[in-house]
Amino acid sequence: MATGWAGDGAVQDQIDATVSDAVTRARRKLRQGPGLTHCEACDAVIPEARRRAVAGVRLCVTCQEIEDRDEGMVSTVNRRGSKDSQLR
Repeated sequence: MATGWAGDGAVQDQIDATVSDAVTRARRKLRQGPGLTHCEACDAVIPEARRRAVAGVRLCVTCQEIEDRDEGMVSTVNRRGSKDSQLR
Protein backbone atom coordinates (compact mmCIF):
# COMPACT_ATOMS: atom_id res chain seq x y z
CA MET A 1 0.00 0.00 0.00
CA ALA A 2 1.40 3.40 -0.98
CA THR A 3 1.73 5.81 1.89
CA GLY A 4 2.84 8.90 -0.02
CA TRP A 5 6.06 9.19 1.97
CA ALA A 6 9.53 8.18 0.96
CA GLY A 7 10.79 5.02 2.63
CA ASP A 8 13.44 5.01 5.31
CA GLY A 9 16.76 6.06 3.83
CA ALA A 10 15.28 7.16 0.47
CA VAL A 11 16.50 10.73 0.83
CA GLN A 12 20.00 9.59 1.72
CA ASP A 13 19.94 7.15 -1.22
CA GLN A 14 19.20 10.05 -3.56
CA ILE A 15 21.94 12.18 -2.04
CA ASP A 16 24.40 9.29 -2.42
CA ALA A 17 23.34 8.75 -6.05
CA THR A 18 23.80 12.45 -6.84
CA VAL A 19 27.29 12.48 -5.34
CA SER A 20 28.18 9.25 -7.14
CA ASP A 21 27.03 10.72 -10.47
CA ALA A 22 29.15 13.84 -9.90
CA VAL A 23 32.24 11.76 -9.09
CA THR A 24 31.70 9.62 -12.19
CA ARG A 25 31.39 12.73 -14.40
CA ALA A 26 34.55 14.23 -12.90
CA ARG A 27 36.55 11.02 -13.39
CA ARG A 28 35.40 10.78 -17.00
CA LYS A 29 36.87 14.23 -17.66
CA LEU A 30 40.32 13.34 -16.34
CA ARG A 31 42.85 12.95 -19.09
CA GLN A 32 46.12 11.11 -19.04
CA GLY A 33 49.25 10.96 -21.14
CA PRO A 34 51.11 13.67 -22.97
CA GLY A 35 49.30 16.83 -23.94
CA LEU A 36 48.99 18.30 -27.41
CA THR A 37 51.46 20.92 -28.60
CA HIS A 38 48.71 22.88 -30.38
CA CYS A 39 45.12 23.57 -29.30
CA GLU A 40 42.70 21.27 -31.08
CA ALA A 41 40.09 24.05 -31.27
CA CYS A 42 42.06 27.07 -32.50
CA ASP A 43 45.50 25.62 -33.32
CA ALA A 44 47.29 28.04 -30.95
CA VAL A 45 50.52 26.82 -29.38
CA ILE A 46 50.06 25.30 -25.92
CA PRO A 47 52.99 26.36 -23.70
CA GLU A 48 55.30 23.64 -22.35
CA ALA A 49 54.51 24.70 -18.77
CA ARG A 50 50.78 24.05 -19.33
CA ARG A 51 51.49 20.67 -20.91
CA ARG A 52 53.59 19.68 -17.88
CA ALA A 53 50.99 20.98 -15.41
CA VAL A 54 47.88 19.46 -17.04
CA ALA A 55 48.11 15.83 -18.10
CA GLY A 56 46.55 15.18 -21.50
CA VAL A 57 45.86 18.86 -22.14
CA ARG A 58 44.18 19.41 -25.51
CA LEU A 59 43.03 23.04 -25.37
CA CYS A 60 44.75 26.38 -24.85
CA VAL A 61 43.73 28.40 -21.80
CA THR A 62 41.28 30.59 -23.75
CA CYS A 63 39.47 27.65 -25.39
CA GLN A 64 39.45 25.73 -22.08
CA GLU A 65 37.77 28.67 -20.34
CA ILE A 66 35.10 28.77 -23.05
CA GLU A 67 34.52 25.02 -22.79
CA ASP A 68 34.30 25.18 -18.99
CA ARG A 69 31.82 28.04 -19.13
CA ASP A 70 29.65 26.27 -21.72
CA GLU A 71 29.82 23.00 -19.80
CA GLY A 72 28.68 24.66 -16.59
CA MET A 73 25.54 25.86 -18.35
CA VAL A 74 24.47 22.36 -19.42
CA SER A 75 22.64 21.22 -16.32
CA THR A 76 22.83 21.98 -12.66
CA VAL A 77 19.42 20.53 -11.88
CA ASN A 78 19.16 17.47 -9.68
CA ARG A 79 16.82 15.43 -11.84
CA ARG A 80 16.19 12.95 -9.05
CA GLY A 81 14.34 15.61 -7.10
CA SER A 82 15.39 17.75 -4.20
CA LYS A 83 15.31 16.73 -0.58
CA ASP A 84 12.45 19.15 0.04
CA SER A 85 10.31 17.64 -2.70
CA GLN A 86 10.78 14.22 -1.15
CA LEU A 87 9.63 15.37 2.26
CA ARG A 88 6.40 17.07 1.17
